[in-house]
Amino acid sequence: DRFCTAMISIFEEIEKIQLLFALGKAYEGLKDYKTSFTKYKEGNWLKRKSIKYSSQENTDTINKIINFFSKEAVSKIKKSKCLKNDPIFILGLPRSGSTLIEQILASHSQIDGTLELPNILSMAHGLRGHDRLSNEGKYPSVLKSLTKDQRKEMGLEYITDTFIHRDKAPRFTDKMPNNFRHIGLIHLILPNAKIIDARRYPLDCCFSIYKQLFAQGQEFSYGLEEIGNYYRNYIDLMDHWNRVLPGKILKVNNEDIINDLEGQVKRIIDYLELPFEKECISFYNTKRSVRTASSEQVRKPINKDGVERWKPYSKKLKLLVDCLGEELLKPEDIALIN
Repeated sequence: DRFCTAMISIFEEIEKIQLLFALGKAYEGLKDYKTSFTKYKEGNWLKRKSIKYSSQENTDTINKIINFFSKEAVSKIKKSKCLKNDPIFILGLPRSGSTLIEQILASHSQIDGTLELPNILSMAHGLRGHDRLSNEGKYPSVLKSLTKDQRKEMGLEYITDTFIHRDKAPRFTDKMPNNFRHIGLIHLILPNAKIIDARRYPLDCCFSIYKQLFAQGQEFSYGLEEIGNYYRNYIDLMDHWNRVLPGKILKVNNEDIINDLEGQVKRIIDYLELPFEKECISFYNTKRSVRTASSEQVRKPINKDGVERWKPYSKKLKLLVDCLGEELLKPEDIALIN
């Protein structure tokens, strides 16, 4: 009886959270932004209570990665002999425009669009192990003890294990956003893989995350402070990767795609060393399954519907701005919020 009562309580809370996020969206559609924000806030608060997440632990993890992957350390670790260039990693944060980039690329005859593949995350988790003395995981420091042949084997393992998600094209996308933490690992086992960093203006990206009830994962996303700190950690790590691996990563801003679709598509395709195909411009006509929160948007031509959706809520976002840091934002937006 106690078990059944507890399970009923859990299901009731899940339904309440789902209802609150739905009401937030409904009131937003009615332009009742005050009520909308209240519902989003209540839904996020309830969801946040049910998960364990620490911004400080995330910061510590990011700093650990940065400290290990110094430019000197990366140069000393011998890269894999797995020279496959099949994978195209599209990474970054949720709600950053990565689904749009994937849909554009999946419209190319030489690229298969797949899913948010868990393989790199699983590989990193498997390497983590456990150090009894320090009570900390061994990843990423364990990478320096792996031989060149072991790294080649890991690269080939990734290619083999992801083959089930592909069709017949020679290249394919992996859109797992959290792979941004593991660019060092990707570089060491698949040195010829292409990496695209999907970016979106911080206020648009972060507030879109705050409004989204994710099916799973993304534990950082249920509080403005947590989201702001996570975005800041992401920027710090990406800045580091660009310093130690110059030219390795292509940053693609969502706003640039909206303002110059053809120019940005050609830029991306050129980075991938593929011939331009006009089908990439009419990506919305490409028939394929899309299983992310942006599935409806990528069925439409480029538009500005998602730009500055945070503005009606500006006075509620001071905490988010404080965590992001003003240097990431436009001065006029900071003035609007303050």
